[in-house]
Amino acid sequence: MGWQQDIKLAILPPLMCALFRLVFILYFGPKRLKEWGSIKLYHCFRYGFWWGMDFNAYAYLIPLVAVTIPGVFLPEYYAVGDTIRLSFITLYLVVLYVLFWTKMIFYYHYHDIINKNLLFGKNADKKNLADIFFNQNHGGWILLSFIPYVAICIGLGQLLLAVPPVAFVSLDSGYLQYAVNTLMFLFSIALFYWFRFGGTFRHRNKPEWDEVPAIVKEDVFLGKATVDDLIALEIVLKHPVPEFVKKDDLASKDSIKQLCPEFTGENDNPLKHFCHIAKGPRITKPRHIFYLLGESQCQAPFDKVYDKLHLMDASKNFQKEPGTVTISNFQPGGLISQTALSTLLLGMYDCDLELNENKDFWSCDIDKIPTSLAGQMKKLGYHTSFWYGGSLNWGSLMHFVPAAGFDEVHGGPDFCPPGSPQTWLGVYDHIYLDNVAEIIRKHDDEPQFHFIYTTSNHGPYNLPYREYGLDIEKLMPEMPEKLRRDDVEARRFMGVCYADRCLMNFVKTMKAEYPDSLFIVTGDHAAAVLPFDKGVLPRREQMLRESLLTAFYIHHPDLTADMLGGNLLGEHMNILPTIMELIAPKGFEYYSIKNSLMEPIDRVVTPYSWMTSDSIGSYKEKISEQLAESAEPVHTQTGVEKYLNERESLMDITGWLVRHPEIIQ
Repeated sequence: MGWQQDIKLAILPPLMCALFRLVFILYFGPKRLKEWGSIKLYHCFRYGFWWGMDFNAYAYLIPLVAVTIPGVFLPEYYAVGDTIRLSFITLYLVVLYVLFWTKMIFYYHYHDIINKNLLFGKNADKKNLADIFFNQNHGGWILLSFIPYVAICIGLGQLLLAVPPVAFVSLDSGYLQYAVNTLMFLFSIALFYWFRFGGTFRHRNKPEWDEVPAIVKEDVFLGKATVDDLIALEIVLKHPVPEFVKKDDLASKDSIKQLCPEFTGENDNPLKHFCHIAKGPRITKPRHIFYLLGESQCQAPFDKVYDKLHLMDASKNFQKEPGTVTISNFQPGGLISQTALSTLLLGMYDCDLELNENKDFWSCDIDKIPTSLAGQMKKLGYHTSFWYGGSLNWGSLMHFVPAAGFDEVHGGPDFCPPGSPQTWLGVYDHIYLDNVAEIIRKHDDEPQFHFIYTTSNHGPYNLPYREYGLDIEKLMPEMPEKLRRDDVEARRFMGVCYADRCLMNFVKTMKAEYPDSLFIVTGDHAAAVLPFDKGVLPRREQMLRESLLTAFYIHHPDLTADMLGGNLLGEHMNILPTIMELIAPKGFEYYSIKNSLMEPIDRVVTPYSWMTSDSIGSYKEKISEQLAESAEPVHTQTGVEKYLNERESLMDITGWLVRHPEIIQ
């Protein structure tokens, strides 16, 4: 009986959230309600409801656990149960109302729902905030509105509680009664999880930003309206503003001037102080440039100590071809996919801010981000296309990539045949890349720059590898017994090999059809866990080179190793200036925070790690190790931090632009 009361009151939070969503759309929406279209609005409210249940489900669970279950054993407590339930739900609804007004005021000032700027408020002048609230946002009326709002909430709650309950099942048999009671109890708990996980019992399928229906998310305003206020607050609190973003401008200015002394601070764009002048082309200008970004394409399986695994044989064969140059000590621009991608496309370090989700970078003026990859390739006369094996919902690519300067943006499910098999990340690599090649052939009327991002080298590695000719026994005749017994690890090894073969088959096809092409192959980041610890080596510890370094190799018929000056070190930020120095005409101006691989590089410094010719270090863990690969355990030095000033300057450049979005608008 108490459970039924919990269910009735649990209707109110999602109902209020839907009402608040409607008010937000009506008040701030750039269109009238009927102009949105019923389908868009349906999916906006439908997805918003399920996503909001991540919190609203607790409005059902907490009274169930705190009131209903104890009330079964305590008659006096049961008697006051409705009062306690109503008090709790009213308090929860008041929290929702506070957050609703927070969003309304926030959107009024920032044209966005609750975001990280909210956290800057703790350093603001509180009197000034109060003045704005009462005199600009009619704060007095807002506070008075809480009185009728609370009265309405209590009234609605009482009406729901007064609805006659369904009689409880009562059986003569004691054993059957216990069975029914037990099933009822288990069902009540299962119901909570079903609602909280978005109408499913699988936690992995919980609603999240990347899964907002494309028909909704393609509209920036409706995409924002989908997010309940508690969800928006949770996102902010889970991703607090880093200290380098909160730095005052004077300290940031002094830091940035260490890298670009001409930086003045006020209304100045630090990226415009990284101008380079190309010395003239070193290779014949290619008609096609293929920039291939392999998911989790890390350096470890290329190292000689892992040769017997034969995971990267396809790439290793390509690296041996004339015109291919490889750098085996190469750092990524981010440690996860989104941050690495943002760094590559914008030409500035993401610094774990996930700039692809920052709406200021969805509406930027690409000319004010002069370091952007696509923007500079277009100045060289290339038509730029971005290809991703998954949905463009992921990472808000549908908004971010066009803003980063690309002429075309394609997601695998949109151009691959309907029903193409795919993982939760994207269409299987061989199908995806075959379709990319087919479309490229049909549109070949001008010089083309293609940025191609794969997805299949990723957990849970459940592709039918044997159907695609991959057998772990044949792949690794020297397979350790420990690995032979580990099916999960074996599938991961086959997944790495599968992704490599798919990528190199694409390169082979395009190279045969467009022999003058320039190919750049790298990974977004290294594998996140120890990749090969199943008896392959004497050691079990993961080296920093294995957890940090990604692969890099570049190919063109005219390219020779001496053109890269014999460099042994490199990073993602060296790639764009290298392209420019290879193909740009003499005197061409381009922008890059880092130098090209044509110039000597004695160290690499990123916001995450540093590297010299003999050692590599992690800033997060404050450790360093030898850079060279090793089959034996290596010595780890603790408490090591090098090049901190340079790292700080690189991060402050990003922090400055995030703190001053008007510079890039």
